[in-house]
Amino acid sequence: MREHTAHPHPGPLPREGEGVAPIPSPPEGERVRVRGADFTLNGRPCRTHAPSHWTVLDLLRDGLSLTGTKDGCGEGVCGACTVLLDGEPIRACLVLAARLAGRSLVTIEGLEGAALDPLQEAFARLGAAQCGFCTPGMILSARALLASNPAPGEGEVREALAGNLCRCTGYVKIVEAVLDAAARSGPCASAPSS
Repeated sequence: MREHTAHPHPGPLPREGEGVAPIPSPPEGERVRVRGADFTLNGRPCRTHAPSHWTVLDLLRDGLSLTGTKDGCGEGVCGACTVLLDGEPIRACLVLAARLAGRSLVTIEGLEGAALDPLQEAFARLGAAQCGFCTPGMILSARALLASNPAPGEGEVREALAGNLCRCTGYVKIVEAVLDAAARSGPCASAPSS
C-alpha cells in the first residue's frame, strides 16, 4: 500500500517505502507549523504532513499534484474547487487540510476507472463540458446530489449546482447531462421496456 505524502512544493510523490517527504526549512526568522493527517483519498489511505495554513486545495494541487481540482476564485464562490468530503460537496479553497484527519475525500481523479463515470460519460456525450475548467466541480456536486437523490427533477439539479459557476454555457447542457446520468443509472435504467 502506497501512502500519499504532501510537501510544500510540486513534484513527484515519494516512492513506496520512502515515507514522509521532508518539508524544506522556512526562510530565516520565519516559523511554519506542520500538521500531519491520516485520511482516505479516492478510496486509498493517505498520510500527509503539510503546513498548518494549507487548505485542502493547496494540499491537493501543490502537495499531491492532483490538479483536477481547480483553483478558481480562492473565496469559495465559484465552485471550481469542489470536492467531496465524507460524501458532501465542500469548497477545497475554504477548508483547512488539517480537517481531513480521519475522513474520506474524493476528487475528480477518484472517478477514474476502466470506464468513465456515468456523469463524465453524460457530460461528454451531451456536450456539457465547454472549456472544462468548471467540469470537475460540477460533476462532483452532481455526484453528491445523485447519491442522495437518484431521480432528481430539473429544479433539484439546478439547486444542487447553484454554487458552481460556468462562464461558457447557459447550464442547459449541464442540467441535461445530470438528468441523463440519473436516468441511465437509476433503478429502472436496466429494466426491460414493455
